[in-house]
Amino acid sequence: MSVVIVGGDYLGGIEKNLYSLGVTELVHISGRKALERNKISLPKATAFVLVLTDYVNHGTAQNVKTLAKARSIPVVFAKRSWRAVEEKLKASKYIN
Repeated sequence: MSVVIVGGDYLGGIEKNLYSLGVTELVHISGRKALERNKISLPKATAFVLVLTDYVNHGTAQNVKTLAKARSIPVVFAKRSWRAVEEKLKASKYIN
């Protein structure tokens, strides 16, 4: 399963925990630089996009949402803490 994470400079334990849940490829886009915000691309095999809401601006989040919707890729919005991410993933049925 491939996941794209948008937002945050440092993922901390989120990356390790996602790998333990079966993620095989993780692409992280900090979204801080203007070039990164405007040229976000999603790999073909992306299972879902995780947007860390406390580290991206509204325009970046909207851009990611539009790109994902055009390719029918689900988007999960969560704060940058494992507990918040895990809660959102469970609610979205991406993990058990």
